[in-house]
Amino acid sequence: MTLTPLDTIDLPLDDRRDGKVRVSYAFGNDRRLFVTTDRLSAFDRIIALVPFKGQVLNQLAGWWFEQTADIVANHVVSLPDPNVLIARAATPLTVEVVVRGHITGVTDTALWTQYAAGARTIYGHDFPDGLLKNTKLPEPIVTPTTKGEMGSHDVPLSCAAVVNEGHVESELWAQVQAVALALFDRGRERAANAGLILADTKYEFGLDSNDELMLIDEVHTPDSSRYWIADTYAACMATGTEPQSLDKEVVRRALADVGYTGEGEVPELPAKVWEQTSARYIETYERLTGLTFERGTYPADQRIKDAVATLEIP
Repeated sequence: MTLTPLDTIDLPLDDRRDGKVRVSYAFGNDRRLFVTTDRLSAFDRIIALVPFKGQVLNQLAGWWFEQTADIVANHVVSLPDPNVLIARAATPLTVEVVVRGHITGVTDTALWTQYAAGARTIYGHDFPDGLLKNTKLPEPIVTPTTKGEMGSHDVPLSCAAVVNEGHVESELWAQVQAVALALFDRGRERAANAGLILADTKYEFGLDSNDELMLIDEVHTPDSSRYWIADTYAACMATGTEPQSLDKEVVRRALADVGYTGEGEVPELPAKVWEQTSARYIETYERLTGLTFERGTYPADQRIKDAVATLEIP
């Protein structure tokens, strides 16, 4: 049976907001209800719909929020459906916080893209000559960007520029960096236990009603992270081949190989790319959590509407 992936959803709730992957609604005075769709974005564009992707993101993020709650508070209240998250409302910071443990990537904001073009000071960090793509960095680094709106590109920032340009106040930014690096350490530890390398990842933070920092959006999913298979990494480096990945990097590479970097019409990719992407996301979930992925029923929109109808708005 052919599944129809979840593209969007209309719920009888107020204050709808559409992001690249999630649709959210107000859910009481200080709550929001998020629905994670099956949309896949790359190069800051919506590229395709991938079955079960939204469920993997929502449930894996929920697992990671639990695994990191001792490091920083997060916005999770409950997950009443495989694709639904009830969250505490937050005021998002205006920067995304990317932590990188390797020099890699194919997008304009990626370390390797800029390094290969000749840059040696990137995001305010200095790099020596002679590095190879996918090399592990001596220590993880924080590389912030602005948060691009739907269809627009993120803009790289140095850590100094985050403060100097007024994006985040100095003391809060110091806290954000320390928390982000602690989260990345936890992520690498859990990934290593699952036979994976967490190469880099993106965090989003917000402030609650008391101006306390909390982790929002998602954490350590295959959408916001690069995961490589640890057992084959050394051999790939030795032969100059790309690491085996369990994330959406395969989509980015496939698009880059045909010359697409986010401008113009999205080229059509073979169906096997999307099949492999769905399988990779599910494998990542199962490796990290140790749980068997239980596929939610499709069509997902009706299942979600039925679940939301049973919820009591606080």
